[in-house]
Amino acid sequence: MGSPRSVRFDEGVLARLDRYVREHPGSSSSSVANMFVDESLRTYEHPGVVFRAGPAGRRAALNGGPDVWEVIGALHAVRAESPDLEGEDLAAELMEVTGLGREQIATALRYYATYSAEIDLLIRANHEAAEREERLWQAEQGLLGRRPA
Repeated sequence: MGSPRSVRFDEGVLARLDRYVREHPGSSSSSVANMFVDESLRTYEHPGVVFRAGPAGRRAALNGGPDVWEVIGALHAVRAESPDLEGEDLAAELMEVTGLGREQIATALRYYATYSAEIDLLIRANHEAAEREERLWQAEQGLLGRRPA
């Protein structure tokens, strides 16, 4: 738990904060304000990073591009496929694979350098979800397959 602070909000901001809390059961004014202040500071520290809502919660993404975890996942894949690549050669291959520019790659790498544990959790969660969906699809295909005569 953080230390308490007295913060005064403009009436319009407070009304929007209250509406957000009502629309997101389980949240509180304090938790939502903390989340948005944290995200705002992160975007200030890492220009080019934005935050998006999704089924797994809010996550860091490149402005006009993919989520940061997707870029870092691609980096891991490139490294696994071509372990000898490094430096600008690695960056160039990552640009080729993702279709992103050098500055977008640098933005994702800088964000990851600061928040690697958070991004690694998202990569693992995505990998686990993909494996689960693959198992379910295989089971579905088995149920739809030809029955023995």
